[in-house]
Amino acid sequence: MPAATPVPGRSAEPGPSPAAAPGPEPAPAPAPRHHDGPPPAPPAPPPLRRRLAAPLATLAAVAGAFAYVGAVDPNEPGHYPVCPLLRFTGIYCPGCGGLRSAHAFVHGDLGTAFGANALAVAGYLVFAVVWAVWLVRAVGAKPVRITLGPAWWWGLGALLAVFTVVRNLPFGSGLAP
Repeated sequence: MPAATPVPGRSAEPGPSPAAAPGPEPAPAPAPRHHDGPPPAPPAPPPLRRRLAAPLATLAAVAGAFAYVGAVDPNEPGHYPVCPLLRFTGIYCPGCGGLRSAHAFVHGDLGTAFGANALAVAGYLVFAVVWAVWLVRAVGAKPVRITLGPAWWWGLGALLAVFTVVRNLPFGSGLAP
């Protein structure tokens, strides 16, 4: 058997090697420096023109959509497609009558708008309030944070379901378009 050649840095003796012997402790990390002056200023908000771009673009898109529906009467056949749920099942969905409601709303006929789809009119009003809050907060350089918990979303779903069921029953025919 050939003789073993020693490996540099290794000892043939069992136990810890001399390199593993405890040595001086490593130096502790330097403590963080404290600044004597005030904390750094937060970043400047974007310019007003940039903050208003999204709310005003949204308003322009919604106004354009309402203007189109106001000009092209949904009560005339052939201008808009029929609701697929209504066509295939005969059941009014929560959105059925929404275009007729928007058309009447644009023309200032709130009675007809409510008669076509009362939930849509409520949606128009909710949109107007949320948009106004968004605009005011954008002018003041404050972010809009609308956080609705699961209970709100379940409540909204329940409202849509109840509205759909009631408008399709004989006693709820006043909610049908």
